[in-house]
Formats: sequence, C-alpha cells, structure tokens
Amino acid sequence: MLILGIETSCDETAAAVVASGRKVLADVVATQFDLHADYGGVVPELAARRHQENILPVIRAALKQANVTLQEVQAIAVTQGPGLIGALVIGFAVAKSMAYALEVPLLGVHHLQAHIAAAFLGDAPPDFPFIALVVSGGHTNLYRVESFRQIILLGRSRDDAAGEAFDKVAKLLQLGYPGGVAIEKLSGQGDAQTFALPRPRIHHEPLTFSFSGLKTAVANVLKRNQDIIRTPQGVADLAASFQQAVVDSLVSRALLAVRLHDYPCLVVAGGVAANQRLRQELQAQTAAAGVKLFLPPLKLCTDNAAMVAAMGYHLLQAGETLDLRADVFARG
Repeated sequence: MLILGIETSCDETAAAVVASGRKVLADVVATQFDLHADYGGVVPELAARRHQENILPVIRAALKQANVTLQEVQAIAVTQGPGLIGALVIGFAVAKSMAYALEVPLLGVHHLQAHIAAAFLGDAPPDFPFIALVVSGGHTNLYRVESFRQIILLGRSRDDAAGEAFDKVAKLLQLGYPGGVAIEKLSGQGDAQTFALPRPRIHHEPLTFSFSGLKTAVANVLKRNQDIIRTPQGVADLAASFQQAVVDSLVSRALLAVRLHDYPCLVVAGGVAANQRLRQELQAQTAAAGVKLFLPPLKLCTDNAAMVAAMGYHLLQAGETLDLRADVFARG
C-alpha cells in the first residue's frame, strides 16, 4: 500500500511516499526560513505563495526519490488542519485534484495526530496505550492515546505554544528566526542557573501549560538590565535560563500525565521535540521513573509528510476517507 503524503500546514512544503504506514520510501521538505527571517516569524500570505511555487516540484522529487510513478500511488493523504488556512488550502487543493484524477482515496489528516504517528516510523514503535506530548510552534498538547483513532486531549497551552515562546524570546534577544534553533545553539554557551525565571502553573488544571508569562519574565529581565542584550555571555545565560524553564514545564507535566493515568509509555513529538536539552531531560527523568520513552528521529519531529502518509494509512484502514466537498480547518 503506497500512500503519497502532502503537508503544507505552516511554512514547510513537504511530500513523502510511505509503504503500509511504516516504511518511508521518500521524504522531501522545502523550508521557508529565508523568506520569513526578516519578520521574526511566519507571514501567512507569503507562506501560501511559496507553497504554490514549491508544491509540485516537491511532489515530483518525492516520487523520484521513492522510485515510483504517480500511477502506482494507491491513496493521497494530506494535512487538513489545524494550521494556516492559506497554506493548508494549497496542499489540500492539489491533493483533491490528484485523488480525483487518479481515482484513489483522499485522506484528511489531523496535523497533531500525524505528529503522534511519527513515533511509529522508527525501528521500535510504541505499544498502545500511551501518553503523548505534541510540542511545536503552534501547539503544546497532552493526549491519552488508546489507538490511532482514539486520541483524547488531556491538556494544552492556555496561551503561547512552547515553540511560539521560543520564537518570541529569540526576537527579544535579537537572535533571528527560527528562534528555537537559535536559542538552543546559544544555550550551550550559557548557564541556565543565572536567571530565576518562573515555571508557570495553573493549580486547578495541572496538565495545562502556559508560556506567555515566561516570555514576559524574560522581557522584564531585559528591561531591568539593558546591558544584558549588549553582552554575549549575558544573552547566552538568559537564553539558557529560558530554555531550561520551558524544558522543566514540558517534562514535569508529561510525567505527571503518565503518573495520573498509570501508563507505561510516553511519546514526545513535534518540532520542539528536536531540542537536545529537552531530549536529554526526558531520557534522564523517564529512565529514573521507569517509563518507556519514544522520540521520533530528528527529521520526523519537524513538519514533514511522512507522518501525514503514516496517519493516512490508518485512516484508510478504518475506512475514513474524504469526498471532494471536504475543506480545511484552522483550529481543532
């Protein structure tokens, strides 16, 4: 069963070919970092225009990499949402057209569920049930996962997502875009104990995240001491302190969810799951707690189409296909 996956939810144009939901034959991603760098974040209209330019060349490259023809594809899986509407529409329109022309099933994939499915593309996939933390530029969500089709939300961020907070703090520190990569790199030169930053909690909602206050705390530190921004070591120390605060918040809530539900496994996916400090803390603390940890390979943490094709396979197995009247959704 060869499935072509298409992903255009934000600023990556991606296509992949996956066999039977497990074997990645091709995975091609075109990024837009250069396009959005001057703005410190993704500009939706510019992203949509770049998707229009990239989508067909990326699909052709994926088919070539997989050494398959378009006629050999047996289903089209595409990100339906959530994401930027203009960006989603590009991939969805192309997927609809291809499914119609090839007379193959069209599969609409939830972007966050696809991130969870990325854990099944590794050499040793997890067993159900498990707790999943999906942490990216647009979302920070905790789930109880009973099966591919039973994914129950336990908690999410009340305000900024973790990745969004990385980008905003990077802008405050004048580090450029994408912020997560810049902060992680600089944090290696800093001391995370230098600045006492908060780990925001909502006491009556223990599995809820909040990062807006942490971003504000960084801004306040810079206001109180304007020399920090002119001192390379000061910026590195503040970046490291911020990164550690985010990591502590993510790890503590993920492990709390594991304890509350008494599940033996934890899956952590999404773009922020590529952060090495987060991976180190997760590995150390899950090992100490006797919890099995599953992290997708780094390439499959950031937005990609292999995870979309993988999730699409399980939708197809469940008979959950779309007709051509279906549309995208921004939130959900």
